[in-house]
Amino acid sequence: MYLDHAATTPLRPEAKAAMEEGFRIWANPSSPHAEGRKAKAALEDARERVKRALGWDGEVIFTSGASEALALGLQRCKAKRRIVSAVEHDAVFRAAPDAQVYSDDITIGADDILAIQHVNSETGVVNPVGQMIETIRPTGALVLSDCSQSAGKRDLPNADMLVISAHKFGGPIGIGALLVRDFALLEPMGGHERGYRQGTENVAGAIGMAAALEAGPWNTSSKERKNFALSLGNPVLSFGEQADYIFALAHPTMSAQALLIRLDAMGFAVSAGSACSSGTLKKSRVLDAFGVDDDTASRTIRVSIGWNTTSEELERFAEAWRSLA
Repeated sequence: MYLDHAATTPLRPEAKAAMEEGFRIWANPSSPHAEGRKAKAALEDARERVKRALGWDGEVIFTSGASEALALGLQRCKAKRRIVSAVEHDAVFRAAPDAQVYSDDITIGADDILAIQHVNSETGVVNPVGQMIETIRPTGALVLSDCSQSAGKRDLPNADMLVISAHKFGGPIGIGALLVRDFALLEPMGGHERGYRQGTENVAGAIGMAAALEAGPWNTSSKERKNFALSLGNPVLSFGEQADYIFALAHPTMSAQALLIRLDAMGFAVSAGSACSSGTLKKSRVLDAFGVDDDTASRTIRVSIGWNTTSEELERFAEAWRSLA
């Protein structure tokens, strides 16, 4: 039973069918001939469908995924200073290695851009992006929100830039997008996507992403997912709003590494709340930023569910977890 959807989620059949059609549109959408114009029309149709599905009235720049979109937004924006929250994905820190980590001591102004994740990928905590935007917008600063774990699942915040990744909501791997209010916020680099991205566009991927966003509801209801969370006991983090599809769970005594082995043997695919580096289990930077102590972090795993998770699978995992705990 696959319960690692925060890492990647299976391709929705609607997206697969759309991509099979998209692969027949094989020409470069920048080519001026008839085949190129056909590919261009399909790409622009996918762009409008993505905007419509997300309720976005700004611009959409297709990328190879969230990492490229983050790099594009943070490196090409016209702001002079980059500020990031402490709980951001590693891709944010790679995209802006000189960024300042946000704290109450930092005064944000018109020359700044703040990156703040919408739904945290390790804990499921919903960060108060809307409140931050209301506070920051009067200063003239920009807000970029990594919505990799919320797009297609929750209403998106009204930020200046949003980052999405198709394989997190049932679309294909290798396609994402930077949603930007106005191209004027970015310095163009030449090339494709109206001069804001280099590399030939992935037409079939864009079509698949649009189809995934338009696909029907999940197998489980929000009520079922919330009941599942309650059945697991106390989460690692209990403050603020929690998404109903990513859960950080700490075992009373067993290490995360041992838990992964036990659960895998029992037929459950989950991931650790701690990252394994060079063969040594190290404390997650994100859990540390959220204030989780070292001992608890070493016993924390992440369970994440998606569009094709069934209520029976939730029940079976809850039983397995209770038997282990």
